[in-house]
Amino acid sequence: MNKAQLIDSIAEQSGLTKADSKKALEAFVSSIGTSLKSGDKIALVGFGSFAVTQRPARTGRNPQSGKEIQIPAKKIVKFKPGSELGEAVN
Repeated sequence: MNKAQLIDSIAEQSGLTKADSKKALEAFVSSIGTSLKSGDKIALVGFGSFAVTQRPARTGRNPQSGKEIQIPAKKIVKFKPGSELGEAVN
């Protein structure tokens, strides 16, 4: 499912217009991004949780030349699905 299909699904299930559904989805994504950027953890009961973790620097290899390269440390977003989401998928 892509973004347009998700907007259509939200509109159909909620009774909102597609324009309002798009605004709601964009506000949701923006709010999550802002919260994660400030270091907060987001927990949506039944759906899952989002958190930022630090990936340490490490040594990798260039697959073409085989030469070792240093991969810098960086922050990544992790998602852990909630129990209801997990049960819905299985």
